[in-house]
Amino acid sequence: MAARPADITAIIVAYGACLVAGGATLWLSGLAGPWDVLAADIVATLVIFGFSRAHGNSSVYDPYWSVIPPLLALYWFRVGDAPIDILRVLAVILLVWLWALRLTANWAVHWGGMGHEDWRYPIVRARAGKAALLADLFGIHLFPTLQVFLGCLPLYAVMTLGTRPFGLLDGLAGIVTLGAITIETIADLQLHAFIARRKLGTEAAPFIRTGLWSRSRHPNYFGEMGFWWGLMLFGLAAAPHAWWWVIPGALAMTAMFVFASIPFMDQRSLERRAGYGEYMRRVPALVPWG
Repeated sequence: MAARPADITAIIVAYGACLVAGGATLWLSGLAGPWDVLAADIVATLVIFGFSRAHGNSSVYDPYWSVIPPLLALYWFRVGDAPIDILRVLAVILLVWLWALRLTANWAVHWGGMGHEDWRYPIVRARAGKAALLADLFGIHLFPTLQVFLGCLPLYAVMTLGTRPFGLLDGLAGIVTLGAITIETIADLQLHAFIARRKLGTEAAPFIRTGLWSRSRHPNYFGEMGFWWGLMLFGLAAAPHAWWWVIPGALAMTAMFVFASIPFMDQRSLERRAGYGEYMRRVPALVPWG
């Protein structure tokens, strides 16, 4: 189902409003530290939450995950005044924008409009019962914003604290980050090709288990986690003394995928897809060991 022009207009207005609100918060504060940016990030998220409620669809938030990080990278680069290593900065900006454009384009191409909502969101609200509104606000909107912000703190290190010269750790970070983006891209292309074959009736398998998906049950998650670990390595290369706030983002992302996203997806597949239990026993959840 393709998005209607009215849906496209609504999502553009929503994100235009959220960026204006976030930008106004930063302008009024006159500061550019990480916690001032977090305040602006939360304000922008609250604007998106308002649009989500107005449209009765929490998937209005979905693009936020990939829209904000490249803007944070550019903002911190613009306001930073330390003698940063420009090679590292250019590498990080290029990789973050490559990741963001790919992920946002993937969402846009397959977005079904305001009539489509991620299947997980109604479950989250239903499980919350009378606290459904709070579950929507904190669980679906604010919690992911905090996750992504933590994951982006290495960008602050690179753009404002990165006085160390480009070195071997930066090279490793670049390989990890670009490799992760590549894995995500291939996994998504393979999945969408499988779904297309299912719709045409030329694919009988109940779920994908070919390509990368024959070696990892969630290669797209593996790639996404790798991206945030790559940013963390860039942050350590730029400012190893700031490890205590550079590292937590990648750890938080890993915890979210391992303890929330993957069990959620696996349980749904166990309930709906024949043979998935055997697939789980044979194929690792993330890292393609075999």
